[in-house]
Amino acid sequence: MQIAKTLDCKGQCCPEPILNIKAAMGEVKSGDIVEMCATDPGSVNDMASWAKRTGNTIVEQKQEGNVFTFYVKKK
Repeated sequence: MQIAKTLDCKGQCCPEPILNIKAAMGEVKSGDIVEMCATDPGSVNDMASWAKRTGNTIVEQKQEGNVFTFYVKKK
């Protein structure tokens, strides 16, 4: 998987990670993958809801310790 942009949102609380991914999506082209790392457990539900609402796709999601990593493909 080729990553177009990586966001480090560790330590941020809602709504900051969503605002950051939204801004990043404006900087990449359709089909690009943005990687976002977050430590807020609420980001799991927030990202799923945001992706559904915006039409972007979470192609992979993983958790290592308290870090949640999302790979999001721009629509």
